[in-house]
Amino acid sequence: MCEEKKYPPAEPAMDHAYMHAHGVPHEHTHGHTHSHTQTRAVVNRLARAIGHLERVKAMVEEGRDCSEVLIQLSAVRSAINNTGKVILKDHLEHCVVDAMESHDRAAIDELNRAIEQFVK
Repeated sequence: MCEEKKYPPAEPAMDHAYMHAHGVPHEHTHGHTHSHTQTRAVVNRLARAIGHLERVKAMVEEGRDCSEVLIQLSAVRSAINNTGKVILKDHLEHCVVDAMESHDRAAIDELNRAIEQFVK
């Protein structure tokens, strides 16, 4: 099994800039709490996606056949999409339920914006 790599946290300024550039809300003004039950599963899926992407980079550097590279890129895209599905399901089952119970319309609007961005 592959050894899990530790990555440094992203720079806060880059996160803020990315969120601002992509219209992602970055101030949580809604009144419900976030309860994430799938954090470990998401982190594991992301680690696998990162491993796939590192392999794609190595393949390109090695001059591997374009067909092989495209197949691996497809695996990366699938891993990321499936990770998004896990996050969305977790969010719907916990955070959105809490938001609905507290009549937190801002949280629902935020989710709608995030889904629009994710499915582009």
